[in-house]
Amino acid sequence: QVQLVESGGGLVQAGGSLRLSCAASVASGRIFSINAMGWYRQAPGKQRELVAQVMNGGSTNYADSVKGRFTITGDNAKNTVYLQMNSLKPEDTAVYYCNADRVLTRRTGPGGPRYEYDFWGQGTQVTVSS
Repeated sequence: QVQLVESGGGLVQAGGSLRLSCAASVASGRIFSINAMGWYRQAPGKQRELVAQVMNGGSTNYADSVKGRFTITGDNAKNTVYLQMNSLKPEDTAVYYCNADRVLTRRTGPGGPRYEYDFWGQGTQVTVSS
């Protein structure tokens, strides 16, 4: 199992900023690479949606609603992804979830490196007041 630990959520006024962080790790072994890391969000009564994603090579994609306001960056050496959120709006209020997909790991014990897929963090609440 790949663990994703998120931090940085909270309450902020409209127009303010927050920075989310998400670090990936394995309990017994190591991570060699992560093909994609991203942030999704889910507001009450709505489906989970992609906010931003960064690929291992550095390419990114964003939801139209956050373009120009949010910036996603990845640190491959630390297996960590960051989401800088500026000019926050009340409609950005949601639980934000970190995702890691196609993770190349090597577990302690027998067996070689292997790919593991589709892991989620526990979620962090972002609330933007008007």
